[in-house]
Amino acid sequence: MVTIAVDAMGGDHAPAPEVHGAVRAARSQDVNLILVGKEDVLKSELSKYDGWRNLPIRIVHASEVVTMEDNPAKALRTKRDSSIRIAARLVRDGEADGLVSAGNTGAVMAVAKTVMGMIPGVDRPALANAFPTLKGKPAVMVDVGANVDCTPQMLAQFAVMGEIYSRMVFHTESPRVGLLSIGEEEHKGNDLTRSATQILRRLPLNFLGNVEGRDLYTGHADVIVCDGFIGNVALKVSEGLVEVIKFMLKESLQSTLTAKLGYVLSRRAFSDFRKRMDYSEYGGAPLLGLKGVVIICHGRSNDNAIRNAIRVATESATEHVNDRIESEIHRYRELHKLETPA
Repeated sequence: MVTIAVDAMGGDHAPAPEVHGAVRAARSQDVNLILVGKEDVLKSELSKYDGWRNLPIRIVHASEVVTMEDNPAKALRTKRDSSIRIAARLVRDGEADGLVSAGNTGAVMAVAKTVMGMIPGVDRPALANAFPTLKGKPAVMVDVGANVDCTPQMLAQFAVMGEIYSRMVFHTESPRVGLLSIGEEEHKGNDLTRSATQILRRLPLNFLGNVEGRDLYTGHADVIVCDGFIGNVALKVSEGLVEVIKFMLKESLQSTLTAKLGYVLSRRAFSDFRKRMDYSEYGGAPLLGLKGVVIICHGRSNDNAIRNAIRVATESATEHVNDRIESEIHRYRELHKLETPA
């Protein structure tokens, strides 16, 4: 059975959401869980849940916590007994098959990269995020914030990793890969996108060419590739827009509906809309390119997000996503010049 380590101290409201999410996951999923953090704090939180000792959950003590205010590089050097570092060691040493953290994203990335190491042929790890689409199946965007400055070779690596992730986790047959740009025409974009296009066309991918921002939600592409600066802006704009739409929709329903039946039906539709757009249903963003499964969640993640992040980590480990990425990158790296020149 797959074992997932949970950094139980990293989130904005830790450890309550992490512990509650782990309990929910242990009760509903076929997974062993390791909660990493201050043992006395975690035992106190677990004591709120009847029968937790009969669940496949154990605690591994970590005396330090990396906060959201910590500088990632400094935290990497000085907090060697932090919950995220201990969790990463568990994966590196084979005691866990993956880790989930809602902690400081920069610190999680730095620690995971240092402790676990990178897949050969991958320049830098990339964050992938799932977005709901009109066609029902999520689209995967890579990168959504790990790498502000990218090379064309890095975008090609992101495309390979995102394509494999879409196939293995979302079971998309022959995922359609698009390069995010300011127009569909190949001559549009900047030097980065135009150079990346030339590499992507040589890869044995179902490459569509350029796609625009609106295609993120239409389902036109299953995998959308961009640098982390653009991806993070798109992610944050999307999150803000969803909140505005939910508020405006709720306000309109409450002010215009008079018939009780219509109100009930509209509330059901509104609830369905909220669930479809709720980030917590997707759990978290996988950090692709590492020698180990890492899922990074929002700092404000609730228990539902943690539960789903554990599910995503379990699926990634079960489907051997990292092994497939390593195999594909190795197959393409020399023939198609996937590595950035030194």
